[in-house]
Amino acid sequence: MNIITIKKIAELANVSPGTVDRIIHNRGQAAQETVDKVNAIIEEFGYKRNILASNLALNKKFHFAVFLPKYEKLEYWRSQVEGIEKAALEFSKFGIVLDYFFYDFNTVSFKESVKKVMDFNCDGLLFAPIFYEDSVQFLNEYKKKNIPVVMIDSNISNEDDHAYIGQDAFQSGYLAGRLISFAVKNERHVLIFKITREIESTSVYLQRINGFYSFFKDNEELTNFKFSEVTIKDSGIDQMNLDMFLGISSIFVPNSRAYIVAQFLEQNKIKGIRIIGYDLLKENIEYLNKGIIDFLINQRPEDQGYMGINYLYKKLVLQEDAERTHYIPLEIILKENYFPARK
Repeated sequence: MNIITIKKIAELANVSPGTVDRIIHNRGQAAQETVDKVNAIIEEFGYKRNILASNLALNKKFHFAVFLPKYEKLEYWRSQVEGIEKAALEFSKFGIVLDYFFYDFNTVSFKESVKKVMDFNCDGLLFAPIFYEDSVQFLNEYKKKNIPVVMIDSNISNEDDHAYIGQDAFQSGYLAGRLISFAVKNERHVLIFKITREIESTSVYLQRINGFYSFFKDNEELTNFKFSEVTIKDSGIDQMNLDMFLGISSIFVPNSRAYIVAQFLEQNKIKGIRIIGYDLLKENIEYLNKGIIDFLINQRPEDQGYMGINYLYKKLVLQEDAERTHYIPLEIILKENYFPARK
């Protein structure tokens, strides 16, 4: 079908192109009969104005606020920013401008940044809600601005108010449980190893653990498993000891720090323990290659950042409806599918 134009609509409606333009852009007045006739033709032929051309002609700018944790020393968040920058470069010709608001991994810094974001006038917001309660409070206040929000990494909203791009955290924990259960015949003692900062009170971390336990609850025939938990603060390998690993056959690390456990096992020549963790950090990949980490569940952070900006681009620049929830596929990474096997 040929593309319908304003001139063609005007001919079919027996009115001037200027009248059609006013009706389409809701400028000025026209008789209701004429409005109905023009809208009926638009409905029939599917006219869609060239929004990009209009924006470019007006030199219109779209300011997107990006509200994230500081990333300088954290590979995962650096990858998120790389994806965001990739999208920004791709869409910059359409008037997209990014304004960054970074916070340290503590609630004081987060709350200080919240004030800046609340005072900043923008068209859309990309947000990583690390601190659960404070993030919920922030989003409730931000809702008054009536500005589109897309969350990445963690989904803290059960409503349809905001978009989300990232993993289904519960499902990823459930998957980790299934990976632990494979090829097990004798009794197995599973250690859930929590290496935490203050931020691990967030929903994504807890949802993974809940999903992990739910797998075993749903598979009652797996009676030969027992579980224990260990928590250490930050990244201190010095907080570990050999007694933690006595009788342990498998370890689940519900964040990106599986390499810390792997390092301790390597240093103490402890073998035969299966480790499952998250994210393709350089350190994790090193121990995956050595065969000390068995599985990594990849969250594709760069894709999350890129798709977050892409969502706002479609929503605000193209004025298209975009899918509010997009779950990143759960990728299981093993040594054999990340590194080529030696012949």
